[in-house]
Amino acid sequence: MNPVRRTALVVGLVLAVLVMVFATREAVRDRMTTHLVGAVAPPVAGITLDGALWDIDDQRGRWVLVNFFSTTCVPCIEEHPQLVAFAEVHDGSDPAVPEVRVVSVAFDDRPSAISRFFAEHGGGWPVLPADTGRIAVDWGVVAVPESYLVTPSGHVAAKVVGGVVREDLEGLLDRGLAVVAGDRTGS
Repeated sequence: MNPVRRTALVVGLVLAVLVMVFATREAVRDRMTTHLVGAVAPPVAGITLDGALWDIDDQRGRWVLVNFFSTTCVPCIEEHPQLVAFAEVHDGSDPAVPEVRVVSVAFDDRPSAISRFFAEHGGGWPVLPADTGRIAVDWGVVAVPESYLVTPSGHVAAKVVGGVVREDLEGLLDRGLAVVAGDRTGS
């Protein structure tokens, strides 16, 4: 076979493989976004940056947003103001707005860097800074940021892969509230 034909054949095969990868990419992303949804939330427990014990089991009866992040992750930095805005609206101070507890789980990060990050960027929720590898494995975290909305009954209602946007979180919460309300009325 002449070298030009061989090169053309190799380039054609590479392009065919790339087309297959990109064509199936949505299917892979769909599987990632549905992992754990509907299941009981795995454990999230540990000592927070401020030295308190935090356990997701103690949050039963409340909505919880579990956020996996790293201070060196650009999408994590970009999403942080969205998390702060969401947490401020859902802090429980307005009885007309559902309360949502936010907890962040640091992924492969130093406590000093995490403390500095929150001091600079805001966010007054619990942060688990150490020994979080098992938590990330239990939740199936592939890459940060990843966030999970957990219902008051302790089930995962939604998973967000990549940075969150406050409006999207509001939409997920609204859908979750509708499902929970439907469960109560038996519809």
